[in-house]
Amino acid sequence: MSGLAIRPRTWVLLAAGAGLSLLALANAHMIYVAVVSEPDCVAHLKSESVTPGEYRAAGSAC
Repeated sequence: MSGLAIRPRTWVLLAAGAGLSLLALANAHMIYVAVVSEPDCVAHLKSESVTPGEYRAAGSAC
């Protein structure tokens, strides 16, 4: 057997570690984008509506 042979258990642990690392990086990227981005205010289609019974934005922060 050569010195480069890796047991199946090691492959499974490496794959699990790579998967967890990918998950952590994706979550870190999502948190970064949420903190850094500042979306512009957009007009809601139903915000100008005065018809009773229709939904519209509760309140504008703009």
